[in-house]
Amino acid sequence: MSSVALGTPARLAGHALVEALIAQGVDTVFGVPGESFLAALDGFHEHRDRIRFVACRHEGGAAFMAEAHGKLTGRPGVCFVTRGPGATNASIGVHVAFQDSTPMILLVGQVASDQRDREAFQEIDYRQMFGPGTLGLAKWVGEVHAPGRLPEYVARAFRTAMQGRPGPVVLALPEDMLSAPTDAPVLAHVEPARAHPDPHVVEQFRQLLIKSQRPFAIVGGSGWTADSACDFERFVEDWEIPVGCAFRFQDVFDNRHRLYAGDVGIGIAPKLAQRIRESDLILAVGVRLGEMTTGGYTLIEAPVPRQPLVHIHAGAEELGRVYQPAIALQCSMAAIGGALEEVDPPTPRSPAEGAQAHADYLANLQATPVEPMDLAVVVKTIESLAPAGAIYTNGAGNYAGWLHRFHQYTSLQREGRTQLAPTAGAMGYGVPAAIAANLLFPGRTAIAIAGDGDFLMTGQELATAIAHGAGQGAGRLVVVVVDNGTYGTIRMHQERDFPARVSGTALSNPDFVQLAHAYGWRSERVEATAQFEPAFARALEAGAPTLLHVLLPADVSTSRTTLSALREAALARKGG
Repeated sequence: MSSVALGTPARLAGHALVEALIAQGVDTVFGVPGESFLAALDGFHEHRDRIRFVACRHEGGAAFMAEAHGKLTGRPGVCFVTRGPGATNASIGVHVAFQDSTPMILLVGQVASDQRDREAFQEIDYRQMFGPGTLGLAKWVGEVHAPGRLPEYVARAFRTAMQGRPGPVVLALPEDMLSAPTDAPVLAHVEPARAHPDPHVVEQFRQLLIKSQRPFAIVGGSGWTADSACDFERFVEDWEIPVGCAFRFQDVFDNRHRLYAGDVGIGIAPKLAQRIRESDLILAVGVRLGEMTTGGYTLIEAPVPRQPLVHIHAGAEELGRVYQPAIALQCSMAAIGGALEEVDPPTPRSPAEGAQAHADYLANLQATPVEPMDLAVVVKTIESLAPAGAIYTNGAGNYAGWLHRFHQYTSLQREGRTQLAPTAGAMGYGVPAAIAANLLFPGRTAIAIAGDGDFLMTGQELATAIAHGAGQGAGRLVVVVVDNGTYGTIRMHQERDFPARVSGTALSNPDFVQLAHAYGWRSERVEATAQFEPAFARALEAGAPTLLHVLLPADVSTSRTTLSALREAALARKGG
């Protein structure tokens, strides 16, 4: 089945574009309208019973929403923006999609064909701007000049975004092309090709596992399904392998499982880091082994690890990019069950290593009480009150460390994706991601944890939530703004490197309660730990989205230390 029947009536290419998106299963597109794609906007109106255009307040927020959509569904989230400023604003979401290996498609209105290469109004060469490649922003950048080829480009974009290592694709669409008629039929729904490893190499992997005494698995990345997560869980149970989740992929493996050892990311638990260093075999499944997961490429020695490395990844280009593996297996995460089906231990293995790893993880959940605002208690309270299947989102900032350390994620095999967080470290991601999650799954509660600086990057998307009814169904929408009046992560590094020399990191914030109320949200201020539980309970009971403004002393830097302690240690090192 390659296309719809011949004899498709002529219509504007902008309408054909919308029909092509519908054929790929797209029912929601996020964006900011622009005059460069008026014909496509008219197509959304024509097919409004099958697809919706969610008009956002900033292209960065729209791109974050599309990226979150891609994470949650496994198929490309779609963002549509205008040329020039629209594309540059949206580029932050494309960068997140690339580094997070998320399928996404950015559609960009382009200047008319007869105006190209004159530096026309808002003209940019998007092939150069998004620069496809290993260190670019997109997997592929195309520009459609012939309206009859538009369906071909759309189908290719979807395949490219999903196959191998998933990622973003950019299509530039000249406005005169979108306004031209075409009778080209749309192409059928595409599914990505799945990579399966060589059985001979899989057997080599099995022999390596048999020889190991202290193996450790690091899992993460995209492309997992409920079945593949279940298959992998059975595999590590058979071999008694402790499992850590890569930076901001904590929902790939059940955090309450007896073999779960913790998150391998920023602020890694010291005992977990030691366990990885002392392992005699590292199994990396679906992860890129980037800077954040490897502690700046020191937790695992680069380029040749001290211990044998078995790297399983969907993208051939990732295998050996930084770390030279003893065994490299190209395999889509959706096919991991079939790949590991025959990899069984010859004899039962001792559960001692896994039991100790999980015990160390549970010990790391204990925190020293902090007043007047204890974020460890806040996170645990959210977890205890939130309904099953709640989706947690965050952007960048030290505040996220409490969520990563103290929240226990349930594996996606039971509830689907429940963690939306940018491995690229993009500020402003959490609020748009939570709104997108609630719009996609109105029956599921979405909870965003945002810092004060982080929130004001995309806080205007509260208006988008109200406009499209987010948080007003069975699933609630809650934003928790952690306000310490500073860009906390940068202030932390300042105190470590230049103690007592604060510059550029202090913030003058608005009244977040009044700001949220102005957007039509419920809102409350929380100034003490004991106030949080009743405030969060009221948010879950309300029939409207709610913002909770949580005040945190600036000195409380991370879940493990304070700014004053960092300053004192730095001054001591410097001899003053």
